[in-house]
Amino acid sequence: MDLLLAAMASALAGFIDAIVGGGGLVLLPAMFAIFPSAPPSTLLGTNKGAAIWGTAWASAQFARRVSLRWGALAPAMAAALAGSFAGAWAVTLVSADGLKRALPFVLAAVLAYTVVRKDLGRTHEPRWQGSAERLVTSAIGLVIGFYDGFFGPGTGSFFVFLFVRLLGYDFLHASASAKLLNTATNGAALALFAWKGHVWWHAVAVMATANVLGSLLGTRLALKHGAGFVRGVFIAVVSLLILKTGYDGLVR
Repeated sequence: MDLLLAAMASALAGFIDAIVGGGGLVLLPAMFAIFPSAPPSTLLGTNKGAAIWGTAWASAQFARRVSLRWGALAPAMAAALAGSFAGAWAVTLVSADGLKRALPFVLAAVLAYTVVRKDLGRTHEPRWQGSAERLVTSAIGLVIGFYDGFFGPGTGSFFVFLFVRLLGYDFLHASASAKLLNTATNGAALALFAWKGHVWWHAVAVMATANVLGSLLGTRLALKHGAGFVRGVFIAVVSLLILKTGYDGLVR
């Protein structure tokens, strides 16, 4: 029964994550509620083991239907991978408590900017080319990759926002690009957790299947309804992230 509940949460997480990121908002709290006596590191590792499959599946589906700027995204994936490893190493040395308290305010600023700029991310007009685009994209990958390894909540949403704001992508192309970088950061974290023995592979097998099914549905809706739909889901997910991270960082 516990594994069934975890699979259902994983499917919902895959659905949300495929559209705009933020699936961890659903799956991680569910994992902690379903398995309250399990070590947190094991739940985090198992979460990554399930989530990476849905994210990778969404990446593949988007790549078939959306024109991606591979010349910029390939080095950004490598930067995100390196950043995630560095963040995971840093969290063993430095407390994330300060970032935990600041996060809801950062997310609130992102939400306010997105809501006020009603035209933000509705048209796809990349503003960088060549080496300049590679540099900006890689910087995004490195910084947010480090954040994902160090702390994590909202990683996909931060990727989407920065692709829209800094690179001029619409929300659909930003979400598609974010999936590639998020796959890299998830892969780095999963490798670290697996090396330390913090993954329940029997649970991953079931949860990953559910995550991919949810991802399939979310990807189809995003591709069908376009940038406006993704923007609406982005606003909803970031709003929920503000509530969740605000409670975790300022109330608990």
